[in-house]
Amino acid sequence: MSNRTHLDPKEVDTVEPHIPTPQTGREPPRPKIKRVYKSVSVGEESGDFRVLLDGKPVMTPMRKQLSTRSRSLADAIAAEWDAQDPHIEPENMPLTRLESTRLDKVKPEPAQMIAALMSHVHADLLCYRAADQPSLRQRQDDTWQPILDWVGAMSGSDLIASVGVMPKLQSDDSISALTDALDTLDDGRLTAVQATAAITNSLALGLAMAHGQITSDEAFAAAMLDETFQMENWGRDEIAVARQQRIGEDLAAIGRYLKLLVT
Repeated sequence: MSNRTHLDPKEVDTVEPHIPTPQTGREPPRPKIKRVYKSVSVGEESGDFRVLLDGKPVMTPMRKQLSTRSRSLADAIAAEWDAQDPHIEPENMPLTRLESTRLDKVKPEPAQMIAALMSHVHADLLCYRAADQPSLRQRQDDTWQPILDWVGAMSGSDLIASVGVMPKLQSDDSISALTDALDTLDDGRLTAVQATAAITNSLALGLAMAHGQITSDEAFAAAMLDETFQMENWGRDEIAVARQQRIGEDLAAIGRYLKLLVT
């Protein structure tokens, strides 16, 4: 057996959530890594709480110690590692992935992360409404517009919703206001915004979740609104249902991460 107890979670992805493939509804198989550590604990050093395997720190993919200022979050991450038996399954460790993202990609280069988020603002899901289905459009207006209105009041932006799928550019003033709003976030909440936006294709939903304006369940309902409507009218699609389940789990993990950051 290997003497390796300092497990380096290379296989724990640091940004993109794992979404089942459209063709199969499942992720491609990954090589399994056997658990070789015996104990999982949390250690404190200079106000930082580190996750330890057999007394040695877990390292992120960028070779940083997996640590946080929140004891509650550190305990929850440690519980993820302790639950891995007999193999390490990164897809079941969302808090580890989120905190690794914060340490490796968000904290060192927040401006780069903000720029990446802003590059997709013109395609925000909430800004595109159905053109030929009045009942769907009404549901979109009722669910999505209050979120856009809140984002506008919070940031001073004015995201314009359009009918149809043709791209529509948002104003420079809105871009500037949203950039400033993202710049005020600490790196933990910015990590949550990025992860939510990646899952839902909506910066607006990411901001609303990070500020506690909506719950993860509400973000899920808003993001899945179109698919839910279509299944109500045309029947259940098992592949879509499996995809939705994984998205719901990912959003719930982000919601938990946000709560643990401040406890």
